Amino acid sequence: METYQKKLQELIDGYGTWYENREALESGRMTKNLYPYTSIFSPIRVNSITIKNRLVMGPMGNISMAEETGRPSAKMVQYFTERAKGGVGLITSGLIPISHGVDPTVTEMDNLSYFPRIDRSRTNFSAWRDIAERCHGYGARFFIQLTPGLGRVGSPECLLNKKKLPVSGSWNPNFYLPAIPCKPLSSRGAWKIIKRAGQAAADAKAATIDGVYLHGHEGYLLEQMTNKAFNRRRLGKFADVHAFGVEMIREIRKRVGPDYPIMYRIDLSLALNETYKGKMNTVRSLKKFRNERTIAESLAYMEELVAAGVDLFDVDLGCYDNWWLPHPPAPMPPGCFLDIAAIAREHFISRGIKTNKGLDVPIVAVGKLGYPDLAEKALRDKRCDMIMLARPLLADPEWPKKAYAGRVEDIRPCIGDQEGCINEFVEGGHPQCAVNPRSGFEEVFDGREMSPAEKPKKIAVIGAGPAGILTSLVAARRGHKVVLFEKEKEIGGMLVPGSRPRIKFDVLNYLEYLRRQVELAKKELSLVVKTGTQVTAEQLKKDSYDAVVCATGTVQSSLPVKGIDSPKVVAAVDLLKDPERAEGASNIVVVGGGEVGCETAYMLCQEMKKNVKVVEMLPSFMEGVCTANRGYLLHYLEDLGVELINCAALREIRDSECIIEKNASDTVPDPYLTWTPLLPENIDNPFAKKIRKQPEEVSLPADLVVLAVGGKPDESFFHECQRISAAPELYNIGDSFSCGRVFEATKSAYQAGISL
Repeated sequence: METYQKKLQELIDGYGTWYENREALESGRMTKNLYPYTSIFSPIRVNSITIKNRLVMGPMGNISMAEETGRPSAKMVQYFTERAKGGVGLITSGLIPISHGVDPTVTEMDNLSYFPRIDRSRTNFSAWRDIAERCHGYGARFFIQLTPGLGRVGSPECLLNKKKLPVSGSWNPNFYLPAIPCKPLSSRGAWKIIKRAGQAAADAKAATIDGVYLHGHEGYLLEQMTNKAFNRRRLGKFADVHAFGVEMIREIRKRVGPDYPIMYRIDLSLALNETYKGKMNTVRSLKKFRNERTIAESLAYMEELVAAGVDLFDVDLGCYDNWWLPHPPAPMPPGCFLDIAAIAREHFISRGIKTNKGLDVPIVAVGKLGYPDLAEKALRDKRCDMIMLARPLLADPEWPKKAYAGRVEDIRPCIGDQEGCINEFVEGGHPQCAVNPRSGFEEVFDGREMSPAEKPKKIAVIGAGPAGILTSLVAARRGHKVVLFEKEKEIGGMLVPGSRPRIKFDVLNYLEYLRRQVELAKKELSLVVKTGTQVTAEQLKKDSYDAVVCATGTVQSSLPVKGIDSPKVVAAVDLLKDPERAEGASNIVVVGGGEVGCETAYMLCQEMKKNVKVVEMLPSFMEGVCTANRGYLLHYLEDLGVELINCAALREIRDSECIIEKNASDTVPDPYLTWTPLLPENIDNPFAKKIRKQPEEVSLPADLVVLAVGGKPDESFFHECQRISAAPELYNIGDSFSCGRVFEATKSAYQAGISL
């Protein structure tokens, strides 16, 4: 037990510095040194079914992919069909609540839901049958993930619109608004959910779905009832923290019989104590969770689940309160939970524990495994039995087919920004992908949009960032004659500085992928790339292009303060392009606490061993960034000793210092707070404390000042082309239309490319 907890602490501490190990960093590259992937592409038996390979599509919430009654829509059917077509062996759905009417957070007003449902109406069943049958048509198995509910991690809006408190294992604070308490789920409610799990499983089996998958990790309601961190009951059946989960499996097994697969998702540890250490005793919303389930206790619980009827598990770490663990962002290491999978697998093998079918208990590894060589090695080394790919299959549904064929260089890599796959449904959208504009739109972009153009055109694309590159590739693949102009010596735009920190290795993979695709298109299609070329609107008009696409990026912003023109001031983008500009500096102040500012600070401190402070005007750092990505950086910046100063503004830059004005009031929020998320901007927090003003002038030692204050769209070239009518068709896309992210750039690029 002590060995497990020691290993866990080493993992949590190491997630902030892992990339100092070059071998670990190299494991996150898209190489094919172990091809052919004989372990990945070998069959495995689970209960009565055989899965054709060891790849599992992980569950990603199918939020807003169903009608309001819960019936899966055409969007959802095509979304899963695309992944089945791509060659994955087992597909799992996102979470499907079975607690409507019991957990008030899963149902909206008028008994509607943004979740798909398998209850309420028989009209829902036909769509599930469609999904299963479409998957079967491509040789893939399909499991439906059932969740007893959200509990304390559900929306607290139910208190306002239903006058009902959220439920939980015991009295616990709501994750989003800790001031709102969540009441204990009643025993009657618990038994009702258990019965519904059995019914949902029986319905799934009748709908030709191949298995059910229990959502028991990450601090959702099933875990709130089965982890002593959340369930502190002293009386009744469910004071036994294993009872709720075990009884649910027994009920499912009773309803579906012995031959139907049951999968269970579990975290071996919430890792809250290992993450927050002493803060567990001082932070009010964390104090109750100190007595969390240990790894040894998780393994004992898993044994009970197997005895009750579970056939396989996937295992990870963490919960909402350290959200970057169960949703590992770009900076987390490749295969971040392989050690956890290995612990579970070894436990079952060493103890000779078998399923009710007399089979070994397969352990599915999860967590940044979208690198084929790493996935193959994990299987060959017996660290796991299957590989779960979630976001990599959003980025490229054909990952399995391409890996099987040895076309690893053609796999479109996930960049781990989580803007499309997580942030979209947090903000009210549905799952999408930053690098794959078709993800979540398969019913709209069904492939026919890439049919050859009826009349090939002569097209100029200005700017070779991600928007310009993708537009050029799409247009060239449709038969157009494309010239891509780039003023810099290399293509990639903001991906070049954006891939410089070691923690941005996923972005580097994507940049290299795009460059390979461009080189291939130059050989096989009508694409010409002119780098180091500053083209003019007049020249474009003179050359008689049929269409001009402007993707000219941004103009970096500055600040109207004294000393801003000093040679000791550098833009973050320029520093990332040339990190040697920081070589002579010991004390560095980064102005701007958005994503770029915090990533730059991380690089300066961790990689270059500089003393770094970050100044941000807003109350919170990295506003608008995915909670997981934001939490990771803030947590490990604090570990590194980087001082984050919020509610502060730069006033003057001097020879060896800079002057800031900060709010010294004790009402200023804790800049390192990661255990409670920032709410979407359209959600009002009635419990938010007003920040009082107490201005104070402070001097910060500064050998170098790095400006990370954003930019604005560079629309000047587009407006000039428009003024002189440079071409019959004119487009403005990417950052030159609206400063955004890769997510927006690829969307606009794809639509421009198919419209030409």
